[in-house]
Amino acid sequence: MKALACELPATLGLPLSRFSRAELRRHVLAAGIVAEISGVTIWRWLREDAIRPWSHRSWIFPRDPDFAAKAGPVLDLYHRRWQGTPLGPRDFVLSADEKTQIQLLSPRHPITPPTAGHPIRVSSDYRRHGTCAYLAAWDVHRAAVFGRVVSTLSIAAFDALVAAVMRRAPYRTARRVFWIVDNGTIHRGQRAVGRLRARWPNLMLVHLPVHASWLNQVEIYFSILQRKALTPGDFATEAAAAERILGFQHHYQTVARPFEWRFTRRDLARLLARCPDSATSTKIAA
Repeated sequence: MKALACELPATLGLPLSRFSRAELRRHVLAAGIVAEISGVTIWRWLREDAIRPWSHRSWIFPRDPDFAAKAGPVLDLYHRRWQGTPLGPRDFVLSADEKTQIQLLSPRHPITPPTAGHPIRVSSDYRRHGTCAYLAAWDVHRAAVFGRVVSTLSIAAFDALVAAVMRRAPYRTARRVFWIVDNGTIHRGQRAVGRLRARWPNLMLVHLPVHASWLNQVEIYFSILQRKALTPGDFATEAAAAERILGFQHHYQTVARPFEWRFTRRDLARLLARCPDSATSTKIAA
């Protein structure tokens, strides 16, 4: 039973992506492995070795051989250090990214408020009205958030967000403003570095390694936005979605505090040391 539970159902010729207790029971009975068995017995046997074939997790190994060298400076910035030196009072760190494919959906029946014994009720029948995107920048140490909603992502849209932030105090007169971004096309590579630095001499674009969105603090804010403002959603137009998103941005600003970031270079080194890719593991930064 344990051996079967550790197989992918497809390798056994079953049209399943993963086993449940009921499917395991059905399979062993059909295969004549046992004459009779209960789901509880199956659960008890698998529980002995913490085998849970009905659950799954997504994963990805860092493929960039310079992953630690690129991620390390970002972790340092979160802890107010750059190239071994503490940041000064006129240095600021912003984490920026885009929340794409925000669905503009309107239920065919109104969302009803909660009542005694009943949660909020949302019709599963809805109308589609397209999508929009939200570009945002999160000030890591000041817990300030800036953003704009657009129909489509573009270099111009990202540059407009940067301009809106960099024209404000205290960034306008800051010594350095570090912008942490991923490798999306609208802010990728040295061309983006040169483009933004030419307009804002005190701006320093810092790129994360590929597949490192989990190190981008603005993603935490995006998850809060999704839970608290966009689920469930009722947006017939982009303007309605923008009103909700930017309204939440203003609301969150009144209660926001910096995220308590504890992950350090040392934690990153331990994580990469467990990866099977030796090309990545051998380039761990001190």
